[in-house]
Amino acid sequence: MAVNHMQKQRGRGPGRPFTKGVSGNPAGRPAGSRNAATEMAQALLDGEADALVRKCVELALEGNSAAMKLCLERLVPRRARSVKLDLPPLDSAAGIAPAIAAIAHSVAEGGLSPYDGAELSRIVESWVRALEIADFEHRLQELEDAKEENAHAARA
Repeated sequence: MAVNHMQKQRGRGPGRPFTKGVSGNPAGRPAGSRNAATEMAQALLDGEADALVRKCVELALEGNSAAMKLCLERLVPRRARSVKLDLPPLDSAAGIAPAIAAIAHSVAEGGLSPYDGAELSRIVESWVRALEIADFEHRLQELEDAKEENAHAARA
């Protein structure tokens, strides 16, 4: 029997294809199950880990920058370290510039790595945004209070 593709096909209708709270596959995918492609790749690589690591190290020693980066990231992982740095209080916007200056000075002297300095600067930047939001919220509340007082005064 020939199918007329021009004929309008009946769809599922508007909205969700399944009733809310009822899955189309109640059993679902079993917990811990892996994708078939992942399992195939794992089977191919089983027993080859030593050879692959050895080849990666050889490539790194030959000057392959991607292999060097991979090896170094595994040898020396970037871990957060505690840093003691005297920063001025960040109670107001006035303390922000001295805090950034202290971070930059510490990086310049070698007390902080550039990476750690950048991370601390991001923390100060987040603090600045928090101060701006708090200040905006405070000003907005003052305006709303003043508007409400004016409305009460107009009614009286």
